[in-house]
Amino acid sequence: MTVLSVLWFFLIFVLIAGYFILDGFDLGVGVLYPFVAKSDEDKAIARRAIGPVWDGNEVWLLTAGGALFAAFPAAYATTFSGFYLAVMLVLFGLIVRAVSFEFWAGDATWRKLWDVCFFLGSLLPALLLGVAVGNILAGIPMDANGDYAGVPLLGLVTPFTLLTGVLGLVMFMAAGASWLAVKAPEDSALYGRAAKLRMPLQVAALALFVVVSVYALVGIAPEMAPELGAARVLFAVLAVVALAAAIVLGKGGVKGSLPAFLAQSVAALALVGLLACSMFPNLVVASADSVGPAITLMSAAASDLSLTYMTVILCIGLPLVLIYHVVIYRTFRGRIRKEDLAH
Repeated sequence: MTVLSVLWFFLIFVLIAGYFILDGFDLGVGVLYPFVAKSDEDKAIARRAIGPVWDGNEVWLLTAGGALFAAFPAAYATTFSGFYLAVMLVLFGLIVRAVSFEFWAGDATWRKLWDVCFFLGSLLPALLLGVAVGNILAGIPMDANGDYAGVPLLGLVTPFTLLTGVLGLVMFMAAGASWLAVKAPEDSALYGRAAKLRMPLQVAALALFVVVSVYALVGIAPEMAPELGAARVLFAVLAVVALAAAIVLGKGGVKGSLPAFLAQSVAALALVGLLACSMFPNLVVASADSVGPAITLMSAAASDLSLTYMTVILCIGLPLVLIYHVVIYRTFRGRIRKEDLAH
């Protein structure tokens, strides 16, 4: 285990956190879409709220996958082959969602179909990504070669992984409701529905986080690095405080919408940080019935030369991505106006 391998372990989780926060509210808007967008104007506002940013937000997921492939190829091979059907369903959902964006505005005849595609294309990734995280934390059966040895897809569904999947889904939905409350016109029905749903979703996320944490500590009892115990406590407390703050700030009406969204984003960041500190130094945990050992930093890291090249590329590419996001979010800042819907 070298300094560079440790650095890239946590950098991958930074990329995952970027996706969880940014594309999280995109997916949340899509899942909430049938429940909050009742009229064509509501639907146009909801799509406009994420239209300028959703494709850039997905870059974080692609980058995280590419970084895992280059930095820890053995972990990439096991997870992507073992979760192959789930990965394909996630990609199918993202593709269908993208298609619905392009066709909804240009083909009014099939808008009901594109509405369904938008919802399903958001629901599948939002749920399955959380299920995958639950499996990685709880452990999967592996053979002596480090390959997944369980039943495809169905073998990945357990009570714990379903709970983590629902927790991820509810976090996405809470982020989506928070984002709609930030972007929708103050006098629109969409704003009222999103603001009304935001608090129950955040309360549900807080309750699910407690349940998942207790289940993990008692029922799963994963082996965790003792030197990161303080960091785990810090991230757990931060997640609870941030969700509680989001609930309180949301009561401030229109003025509290942006602070509530930011607090919701901090909670998402804290959950990813907690996951990283709970996993370290494991990349893929082996279940109790696994023949092969867990995949760790020591067994899966690429050479220091490869990691050095990746670090140089990161130092060049990451600032460019951040600049892009700053420009896009600054350009499309503020609430959506009715005249914006004509574009």
